[in-house]
Amino acid sequence: MSINRKELFSKSRRIVIKIGSAVLTSSGIGLDQERIGKLAGEISDIIASGREALVVSSGAIAAGFAKLGIEKKPRGMPLPLKQAAAAVGQSSLMWIYEKSFGECGRKVAQVLLTGEDLSNRERFLNARNTLHTLLEYGVVPIINENDTVAVDEIRFGDNDNLSGMVAHLVDADLLVILSDIDGLYSADPRLNPAAKLIPLVEKITPEMEQAAGDALSAVGTGGMRSKIMAARKVGAYGVPMVIIDGKREGVLAELFEGGDVGTLFLPKEHKNRSRKHWIAYTACATGRIVVDDGGRTALVEKNKSLLPGGVVTVEGTFKAGDCVTCFDKAGNSFARGLTNYSATDLERIKGHKTIEIESILGRKDYDEVIHRDDLVIL
Repeated sequence: MSINRKELFSKSRRIVIKIGSAVLTSSGIGLDQERIGKLAGEISDIIASGREALVVSSGAIAAGFAKLGIEKKPRGMPLPLKQAAAAVGQSSLMWIYEKSFGECGRKVAQVLLTGEDLSNRERFLNARNTLHTLLEYGVVPIINENDTVAVDEIRFGDNDNLSGMVAHLVDADLLVILSDIDGLYSADPRLNPAAKLIPLVEKITPEMEQAAGDALSAVGTGGMRSKIMAARKVGAYGVPMVIIDGKREGVLAELFEGGDVGTLFLPKEHKNRSRKHWIAYTACATGRIVVDDGGRTALVEKNKSLLPGGVVTVEGTFKAGDCVTCFDKAGNSFARGLTNYSATDLERIKGHKTIEIESILGRKDYDEVIHRDDLVIL
């Protein structure tokens, strides 16, 4: 398949640029101020061309290590140390960004997020409105995970995942991943010298996901697998993603001039609407519903809503409006949706007909357990 990159990227007006720790650090610990300054200049040039740019930046923990006198990332690093390093390093990271973009005549804003901020619909919309307002005022948002307060239950896991969520959050046209490797290879080029760069990915396959490795850099938390998952996430929303070598000077300019750099992941032709994409990839599922074969057929093949008669088992504690995952009787997850009934109420009405809901609960708020407008088939 032949793709005119220059034409594709010329239509991209709002860009999310994720910069990995390995790009921002000089030797694994501490920040490379010269490189950050050059990146700020390249991103400012992108904005000057009539585009908007948001930066998802790693680097706070690496900066914190340097200030704390830690010479390399400890193995099995305890969470409190990681959070302390993030607290110490985040101010240094922002100071360098403010100085670097300031020299280019640009203002920046710090935006720290946790998974809870995006899994809760109200907070998701609030974050969205804040970022849109910053862009209206010509400010460059510098976004990072709020490592100081984030625990495993609310973590994004890595900034590849976060950047994919931000691309959805702000309705971006393109996600650019600046990495310490210049794209997706047929094998890990650091282990296999015969590995070849894959310039274009039209469809992400299970084999591709399985072959992708985890992080090998001293400071990163993601790896090629997390980047592929980010590409899958934004691709479902209709957003292309490209991985390029963030350590190579001028690479962003070359990219937007249509240069054949890195690996381009094409999006799906038919994208999820914003609300359904949020349900599928961002909302935190708080329960499980096992659905019988007839219910699964109605959802998957007939685009119907889930009725109480199709519910076999209810697991977890959730309230009306929460996101739940639907499983078939074989244990396979096949859908996610926003439930109209709490776990307690659903336990009472499962397996019953819609006309019986009022007699069982003393009220009938909805006919459907999950309406098809609030349901996404995975």
